[in-house]
Amino acid sequence: MSTIRLTAAQAMVKWLSVQMTEEGERFIEGIWAIFGHGNVAGIGEALYHAKETFPTWRGHNEQTMAHAAIAYAKTHKRRRAMAVTSSIGPGATNMVTAAALAHVNRLPVLFIPGDVFANRAPDPVLQQIEDFDDGTVSANDCFRPVSRYFDRISRPEHILTALPRALRVMTDPANCGPVTLAFCQDTQAEAYDYPTDFFEPKVWYIRRPEPDQRELEAAVAAIKAAKKPLIVAGGGVIYAQAEADLLAFANKHNIPFVETQAGKGAIDWENDLHFGAPGVTGTACGNKLAAEADLVIGVGTRFQDFTTGSWTVFSAPCRKILSINIHGYDGQKRGAQPLIADAKVALAKLTAALGNTRFADPDFAARKEWFVTTDALFAAPEGNALPTDAQIIGAVTRATGKDSIVMSAAGTMPGALHVLWRAAAGGYHMEYGFSCMGYEVAGAMGIKMAAPEKHVVCMVGDGSYMMANSELATAVMMGIPFTVVLTDNRGYGCINRLQQGCGGAPFNNLLDDSYHVNPAHIDFVAHAGSMGAITRKVGSVAELEAAMAEAKGASLPTVILIETDPAPGTGAGGSWWDVAVPEVSERPQVNAAREKYEQNIARQWLGN
Repeated sequence: MSTIRLTAAQAMVKWLSVQMTEEGERFIEGIWAIFGHGNVAGIGEALYHAKETFPTWRGHNEQTMAHAAIAYAKTHKRRRAMAVTSSIGPGATNMVTAAALAHVNRLPVLFIPGDVFANRAPDPVLQQIEDFDDGTVSANDCFRPVSRYFDRISRPEHILTALPRALRVMTDPANCGPVTLAFCQDTQAEAYDYPTDFFEPKVWYIRRPEPDQRELEAAVAAIKAAKKPLIVAGGGVIYAQAEADLLAFANKHNIPFVETQAGKGAIDWENDLHFGAPGVTGTACGNKLAAEADLVIGVGTRFQDFTTGSWTVFSAPCRKILSINIHGYDGQKRGAQPLIADAKVALAKLTAALGNTRFADPDFAARKEWFVTTDALFAAPEGNALPTDAQIIGAVTRATGKDSIVMSAAGTMPGALHVLWRAAAGGYHMEYGFSCMGYEVAGAMGIKMAAPEKHVVCMVGDGSYMMANSELATAVMMGIPFTVVLTDNRGYGCINRLQQGCGGAPFNNLLDDSYHVNPAHIDFVAHAGSMGAITRKVGSVAELEAAMAEAKGASLPTVILIETDPAPGTGAGGSWWDVAVPEVSERPQVNAAREKYEQNIARQWLGN
């Protein structure tokens, strides 16, 4: 048997560099790295020698460079991914939040945190967690519950099995998610005689499972028996590359559809059967259809509480759920009738079996009225009033085209964009499974790396921007341009409205309502400018539109700051969301909110 002698770290890098997609590209495009003790000598040295064939990028924070990797994978519809490596200790645990984000959103990313010495000779090393009752525990065990696959590389030959297992998970359409390979630092430097055929290029194919014939026949019968079906399109539509198939299915059978946060942008908003969004951040016309539907056809959705209005939106008394999903766990939630299969395959088989089955027209007048309503919300404010978030979205809508991708993650913007943004096909990127504050700037960078031809627009509030913004400097250094629309409402405006909606007093959310000795004043323009970004503060939505036009052709990231009114919500659409209100309070506002809360929880459907 032919062998090659390499360190374990060298072997890992060499193997990753030849794992290919069906299109002939690297599946793991490269690696984000912040070096420290635990990965600089082993992995760092290996990456240095491979820098021409396997790129290494330097971030400013382990969590946010992982966010960039996750955004990259999401933009590539899980067909390509990135790796992330850190030192042991805080460098590793900084990435746990990102691992949870990837886990919730079912997105592939390879985490390679440095770990303690496998031989334990120098224990305890700097930053080592010592468990008094378990000598095998390290800080990296924090990754176990937020990884689809976890392994610890404590022998150089472990990578012969660990690496193929990692890629198997990352390319599995049902079990796709983050993988953590905790890499003991002494093992990284150990040499081993690896079989040369281990490093032969390998192509990874994404499976498309066929449906069970009995489930397919039951699904066809359920659809034929329906009078008012409604499709709920989730992120699985996009990951299965089934956007055109869903559109053809809806058009042929005249079934209206709504899109979840993850599914938004699967189909262009201008299609007549597109009724926007469902649930808490749903359109009025979409939620009206949801309430009237007797059959909800979920395609690639996990029916998260925002989608279902905490299970109050799909409230027709005879309503049934048909769930087309790649994983049985999602396909049978709340007693749904499952059709476990690849979305693209399932839709083709369903439409063939349904023949010329066609349903009555949905309420197109309600759809038209929705756009009249939102056009009014998009209009610029009068006088010197601060603009609302809806008016900001209106300005960005007018300033962008179908070559743009708008993105966000947490705070006010995700809800406002879901209900108001008119997304072109492929023009929407929202991390709302984990809704992680601080994803936005790094995520925009990852999107632009995946889709350099697109104009990437990052919509972020001042609260999320302050959580994590350092990768703005990375984007400047790497020459990755995108536009940040930074809305300053002086705090956590979204949670402030939720607090008051639950009867609470404004407290600890807006800066002025928080404990302070000195009034807060953050010069965001100076801050972003200090990292090298192009910056501009605008005083009106008209100025914002003009600044957006200038930013589109920039060669560096552009940050456009505009002050906004924290008080108004979107002003249209939406449904109830289950946020528990205290049963006992001295505040009459809380008691009144509790009364409404009890009325709403009585409407919740708890499943079969």
